[in-house]
Amino acid sequence: MILSHLARSIAESPTLRLNEEARILRERGEPVINLGIGEPKNKAPIMAVLSSASKLNAGDIKYTPPDGTPSMKKAIIRYTEDNYDRIVAPENVIVSSGAKQCLYNLFFSILNPQDEVIILAPYWVSYPEIVKMCYGVPVIVTPEDGTFTPRISEIERAVSSYTRAIVINSPNNPSGAVFSEQFIAQVVELCERKNLYLVMDDIYHRLVFDGLKAVPAYHFSNLDVDNSNIVVINGISKLYGMTGFRIGWVIGSRRLVEVMTNVQAQTTSCTSVVLQAAAEGALLGLQSIVENLRLSFENNRNVMMQELHSFSGIHIIRPQGTFYCLPDFRAYSGNSVELSQFLLRKALVVTVPGKEFGMEGYLRLSYAGSVKDITTAVERIKWALDPNSPNEIYIGDRKMIRDWL
Repeated sequence: MILSHLARSIAESPTLRLNEEARILRERGEPVINLGIGEPKNKAPIMAVLSSASKLNAGDIKYTPPDGTPSMKKAIIRYTEDNYDRIVAPENVIVSSGAKQCLYNLFFSILNPQDEVIILAPYWVSYPEIVKMCYGVPVIVTPEDGTFTPRISEIERAVSSYTRAIVINSPNNPSGAVFSEQFIAQVVELCERKNLYLVMDDIYHRLVFDGLKAVPAYHFSNLDVDNSNIVVINGISKLYGMTGFRIGWVIGSRRLVEVMTNVQAQTTSCTSVVLQAAAEGALLGLQSIVENLRLSFENNRNVMMQELHSFSGIHIIRPQGTFYCLPDFRAYSGNSVELSQFLLRKALVVTVPGKEFGMEGYLRLSYAGSVKDITTAVERIKWALDPNSPNEIYIGDRKMIRDWL
């Protein structure tokens, strides 16, 4: 069998693989706890369900315009005005099957072979792979001071004549960091000065804690959307807990959206009318679900921090948003892949290796689940790693004795 060099170079999604491993273990009756999954546990908003059901009941499920239905785009325009203080036209909006497809369409539309995209570590695992799938080169910038926020000088040093775009994800997956207004303003200024695209992945932008706000990049530019290189990616997966609906969108210049629409029309043709109706229902329905999720995640964050601080040797920077944290486990192992496999085998806890996010020796832990899952999982991790913890523990109904420390 002959496969392309490019296809063979693309890495497997570690989070999807780990979720599948957790599913198989559960089917075997193992009391596994999944701290690797990146999705809220809530039911879909009722208006999303009713809106999609109305389309199904009508039975008129046909092609939609490749850039999205007019009513869905109208809902996105309203959402953008409410949350970004920007009025955009329908021609500035394209709806796709999730934020991943948005990113793929975008990079396919702006990159020539060997063009570079600057990605800040820690980064979402799919950024480098999507860039490579579009024949681009990911350039990773890792903060030199041990934090999760680089200095603008570190980013500017990475800019070359091949640089085409900078990707910012704030609040950040996997660290939960929220970049400061000063930092976002500096990145906007850099991109406008160097004529680079600034790709703002805002998929978590309302899931922030401690009274903070993820300020839109638009606030630091005097250019209108059609003359700006700021591109905003968003969707319903995280804010509304609608991960399975696979609806995302892009706000960009008319010319960019036109090209992205051509790309989408030649690949997936269009986005499902049923799923767009669900997303429209979520955007136009009661927004209390977003605040309820945010409050729940903030409480879970506090519980996770309290539990992790009981460890000796773990260093953690308190997340300011999302539903992830990224503790430093290098006191126990410098190999995050081996450590993650060890914790799954011994403690039946799923974690995601930090290596996948450009942070070797770290583990990403999700606190999107229940408080009980958080406390029980951290207790198991502590039992497996910390010699100061009790030597015995019950995992499910089995008494386990630690014999490796």
